[in-house]
Amino acid sequence: MARLLFEGLTRVFSIEVLPWLALMLPFGGFLVLSLFGDWIRKDREERGAGVLSCCTVLLSFLIAVATAFMLGDAGRDLEQQRQSLNLPQRQGPYLPFQAYLAVDWIDVSGLSIPVALLLDRLASVMMLVVTGVSFLIHVYSLGYMARDEDRVRYFSYLNLFVFFMLLLVMATNLLMVFVGWEGVGLCSYLLIGFWFKRPDAAAAAKKAFIVNRVGDAGLILGLIMAYHAFGTLDLLSITDHIGGLAPERLGELGIVTVIALLLFLGACGKSAQLPLHVWLPDAMEGPTPVSALIHASTMVTAGVYLVARLAPLYRQSETAMLVVAVIGVLTAFVAATIALVQTDIKKVLAYSTVSQLGFMFLACGVGAFGAAVFHLVTHAFFKALLFLSAGSVIHALGGEQDMRRMGGLARRLPWTFWTFVIGAASLAGLPFLAGFFSKDMILEGTFATGRTAIFVTALLAALLTAVYITRLVCLAFLGASRLDAEKTAHAHESPWVMTIPLVLLAVGSATAGFVPLPDMLRPVMHGAASESRAVRWIPYAATTLSLFGIMLAAYLYLLYKETPARLASALPWIRRALEAKWGFDDLYNAFVRRVLVSGGRRILWRAVDSFLIDGTVNATARAVGSAAETLRSAQTGLVRGHALLVLGGAVALVVYLLWPR
Repeated sequence: MARLLFEGLTRVFSIEVLPWLALMLPFGGFLVLSLFGDWIRKDREERGAGVLSCCTVLLSFLIAVATAFMLGDAGRDLEQQRQSLNLPQRQGPYLPFQAYLAVDWIDVSGLSIPVALLLDRLASVMMLVVTGVSFLIHVYSLGYMARDEDRVRYFSYLNLFVFFMLLLVMATNLLMVFVGWEGVGLCSYLLIGFWFKRPDAAAAAKKAFIVNRVGDAGLILGLIMAYHAFGTLDLLSITDHIGGLAPERLGELGIVTVIALLLFLGACGKSAQLPLHVWLPDAMEGPTPVSALIHASTMVTAGVYLVARLAPLYRQSETAMLVVAVIGVLTAFVAATIALVQTDIKKVLAYSTVSQLGFMFLACGVGAFGAAVFHLVTHAFFKALLFLSAGSVIHALGGEQDMRRMGGLARRLPWTFWTFVIGAASLAGLPFLAGFFSKDMILEGTFATGRTAIFVTALLAALLTAVYITRLVCLAFLGASRLDAEKTAHAHESPWVMTIPLVLLAVGSATAGFVPLPDMLRPVMHGAASESRAVRWIPYAATTLSLFGIMLAAYLYLLYKETPARLASALPWIRRALEAKWGFDDLYNAFVRRVLVSGGRRILWRAVDSFLIDGTVNATARAVGSAAETLRSAQTGLVRGHALLVLGGAVALVVYLLWPR
């Protein structure tokens, strides 16, 4: 099927055109919906907007499948494939395909940046994830947003997001990555604040925008230093030749470490890692499909993609690798503890996303870059499934998100329940589901480094993952119903346009782990010794911990429901710390209020603005006024007075000229 699709597309379009076609189709959908939105709204149901949006992403997905086939072995090695397709020759351990436009974007003072797209196995995998998951979420949105008055604007934003995300993952240089990076940030702001008339949604959008600017400052500085160090921003030039740099060049002020850490700061902002994680849980104020698309499976993984793409750069700095691993494992653990006490069904999944992103960065930090991308792919399936299933619950209950007012939904929403269970089991790492393979590969890579503290913390985070996701299943779907009469009458299974994407994502959550993705990506990552070392007992230990966590949560929230309240009463300081989210939001609010606002009022307003600037301006004005008052006395308006002044000036001039020198 893939061969037929590839051959059919290449008969109509050239190889060089296909990547651009995949990129521009969603952008074309955005332009049509933006420019002709008023005309589309004449259709009472506005079905055209959703159908157009879905079709553009579906076509991009089909092209992504075709290009993945092109880059696969398919019985031929890559060199034979390059020769048969007349692809450009390139030095290095693998042969990517680059599609160039005929013009350069920037060509100034030796800096040449072409408009080009990069297609290798890593970019191809990301294309499949972005377009495939996005298409299912677009279809789901047809049902979820069916009654929203601004459906045209919603689907236009989704198409624009897919365009920028594809640009980010196919960019051939860091500057084009930055354009896609900022583009998805813009779309995140627009979609989080989609219901901007709600104060919480508007505040969450601003919070996400501001926090990401902190990370983006690091990214910009990293780009500048990368060009200073390597003389290029081309991704393949950096990764192909980083190992060949002279040792003294690598050691120059620790330039590689500084570049790696600055780029990682940008990744922390986009991928919600400590301490820049606070924006993502609040981003749940947007529509639930937005949470599934942007804040679970695609945009937030951009930071992981960037670090994995620059794997050879990070391998040159043990300090940078250690920082990435420590931040990743701490994020995984801290976010998992906060998820234990959340009562909003979407907030639990939001902190789960933060935690799983921590696992991905942990994998990068221990050198298991292939495992990181593997977990990125499996996480895209099961977390999108969990969010969309949660959206199905919210849709069925008329907007209710508090799990304390749910219960007993397994009987009323059977399709939603069973698909959610598959996603939850994959997240918990139960055997032979997608999450099991990728999570265990990360744990094996961590153990291989010999850093016991990091490995134990990762195991604890894995245990807590099983606990909080089982708690969610118990509170929302099992046990006695806690719905009021109105919601009980309203509860119903979602329509087929919402359940079919759930089923397809459930299939992906169950089977994606069988794809040998790390082996496929090893040439792109320039190999990784730690990824090839398997520890046989780790899968058994991890599975045992997951089963223990599931049984513990079932015991606490199904059999002995009063136990959690007793534990909270016995350990109030832990409960307060977790409910306060370890104080990060309070700390930032205090910093903004007391340091930025109050300090700005005292220093910038009173000292700089009022005293220095206004004082200087006012003092100058007073001096000019005083001088004018003094000089105006000479302006009497009498002719004899003016004649006297002229005579006095003439006498003074004659005296000056005749004065002996």
